[in-house]
Amino acid sequence: MTTDQMTLTVHGERELAARTAQLFGETTREFFCAANDLHTWSRPEARAALARRLRPRIADGTVVRKLYTPAVLADEEQRLHLFAIEAAGGQVRVRAATLPHETIIIDHRLLILAGRSGARGREFTITTAPALVGGVLALMRATWDAGTPLADYLRTETEGLDADSLAVLRALAAGLTDVVGARRVGMSVRTYRRRVAELMTALEADSRFQAGVNASRRGLTGS
Repeated sequence: MTTDQMTLTVHGERELAARTAQLFGETTREFFCAANDLHTWSRPEARAALARRLRPRIADGTVVRKLYTPAVLADEEQRLHLFAIEAAGGQVRVRAATLPHETIIIDHRLLILAGRSGARGREFTITTAPALVGGVLALMRATWDAGTPLADYLRTETEGLDADSLAVLRALAAGLTDVVGARRVGMSVRTYRRRVAELMTALEADSRFQAGVNASRRGLTGS
């Protein structure tokens, strides 16, 4: 497929991938993606490879921006992918309000819009029409500017924690037992365990280890 002025519609993620695989090529300098969650554009098995491919591209000067709603943060696998994108040098923001479009924009010249799902899969419109690309780009720039960087957004999820709770998080991140952790933070084992249970709920963690890891990633366990 050439990128001369055109507009076409495809159905389903596989057809989209087949049509656009070559578009994010060596000459791409800016890649913008906006979606409610990761399921809009990528299959789970492709995400690890995507993060690996981005690192050298970003190091070579390509700007990668990804914007999502908080729905992407409800799933741990999706959270981990966002951390991998940031580790590769990409920029990730979260916008609490509904996104005006789920879209990919490449180099201000090519636009992919996600549409409705149907019997043939989700509908995607691909276009290089300057008026359409420019209009959506302007709207999404404003939406990006109103978003919150991922680390800042995650930090607000646990704003208001007192010093004791932060100390418990540090103990969890260090992998301490309840007895040793309680002694370190200066509270009874019973109180320590109650705080741990509360923090696991706040951090949406299924285990103490995961709570400590999540806290570390959110910058909550620093001194």
